[in-house]
Amino acid sequence: MIHFDHVTKVYESNGTSFKAVNDVELKVEKGEIFGVIGFSGAGKSTLIRLVNLLERPTSGSVLLNDRDMASLKKSELREQRRKIGMIFQHFNLLESKNVYHNVAFPLSLAGVPKKEIDSRVTEILEFVGLSDKSTQYPDQLSGGQKQRVGIARALATSPEILLCDEATSALDPETTKSILDLLKRVRDEYNITILMITHEMNVIREVCDQVAVMEQGQLIEQGTIFDVFSNPKHQTTKNFVRTVMQDEIPESILRLLSDQERSRHIYRITFVNETTGEPILSRVSKGFDVEVNVLHGQITELQGVPFGNLIVELQGEQSEILKAIHYLQTSVQLKEVTAHAG
Repeated sequence: MIHFDHVTKVYESNGTSFKAVNDVELKVEKGEIFGVIGFSGAGKSTLIRLVNLLERPTSGSVLLNDRDMASLKKSELREQRRKIGMIFQHFNLLESKNVYHNVAFPLSLAGVPKKEIDSRVTEILEFVGLSDKSTQYPDQLSGGQKQRVGIARALATSPEILLCDEATSALDPETTKSILDLLKRVRDEYNITILMITHEMNVIREVCDQVAVMEQGQLIEQGTIFDVFSNPKHQTTKNFVRTVMQDEIPESILRLLSDQERSRHIYRITFVNETTGEPILSRVSKGFDVEVNVLHGQITELQGVPFGNLIVELQGEQSEILKAIHYLQTSVQLKEVTAHAG
């Protein structure tokens, strides 16, 4: 559906060049919600603006349904852009127009007859839950309501693709969740492909099917939400995952362990799918002369799959600990950690 084919975007300024996007190879399939995450300056905003050719690639191609956007004539590009909706961090609403006319605006620009505009706007406002706000103006709305207007406006032209540029960054957590739930409905009920950029990993975890991590214009890691969250490879990805997953021993516990003279047997245990609900640690305590001390962790869900990540200490004689480790390795992922490494 969307294919970044080795895309590079270079900006020239005062005799120097800067690669905002550097040789990005990425595919977004039809009907996916695909998230691109990165810190400020990573290149993600430039990347999303390449889709509708608000920015033109310096090299490489951006293909939508196998059509190279840069090769289109002006009339063809205008037609293609009508199939691409966009929502923004700060809503970008017309303050002098009410909700109805904000949503109707792109349809009016496209020359759609008034009767069709009325029908479409009524349908979309009902879909986003703002049927009773059609005559109100942006300054009368909450942040979440403004973003719903932005989504309605983006959906007005019946797009095939929806681009979300930090769409929830200006919203509180509760409102963010309601907007993300709405975006999932947009994908499910309208079969729209969604490409979103964000710096919030909880947004990625909540709504996306796939994620790509950007740093200094390059893609450094990508995959399914489950794969990236359960086993991040790059340090930057690990840093993002740690903002929403409790996978490290707190400093207070590390200090406590470091103060002890005797050696410690500390392990990270990863439970996936059906093993998450099994009493494996209880079986270890009952089956071996070993005490299991849970230091830290959580049980959560990733893309509908139960996922647990616990850091435990095994206490007992070395021979019994080795037996317990062998048993655990048959059921779960097990990795030794140290009190200093975390």
